Amino acid sequence: MTEKSFFAGFGGQGIISLGQIWVYCGMKEGKNVTFFPFYGAEKRGGIARAGVVVSDEEIASPLVTTPDSALVMNADSLPLCENSVRSGGLLVINSSLVKKEPERKGVRVSKIDATGIAEKIGAAKFANMVAMGAMAKLTGALTILNIETILKDFFPPDKHKFLPLNIEAIQAGWNIAR
Repeated sequence: MTEKSFFAGFGGQGIISLGQIWVYCGMKEGKNVTFFPFYGAEKRGGIARAGVVVSDEEIASPLVTTPDSALVMNADSLPLCENSVRSGGLLVINSSLVKKEPERKGVRVSKIDATGIAEKIGAAKFANMVAMGAMAKLTGALTILNIETILKDFFPPDKHKFLPLNIEAIQAGWNIAR
């Protein structure tokens, strides 16, 4: 199994953090991983993208040029993602912020109210974790079985107070994904 994914949104949505957590989870699940971030010079609101690969086999290149799946967290990222995902691939769309329908045919589309669900959990900043749960279920790249232990290892102790909300958000994304 090799899953090449592309995450896209704007700065402040936790796209880069999501990529880091995604590959950390993959690594903890015994898989080979790569992470290739890209972000604009702006502090918040600029573009943020991450290419990630999770594989049971060796990975030849960290670049994700034709992803198997793409996460679209904001409207500006839709054209890039829908044009780059492989034919038959998966687009996971944050329907809270992306109202336009993809024009591309021949791809699977799953809409997740990531920001709306995150706000109900406690804050919009957990939308990336809702998306992570949905992506994990829909791609099969991660099992997230030991997510609490993995997140405890990933985050420094002063961030552990947010673990229950992160876990709730990941589980909510997993449960809503179709």
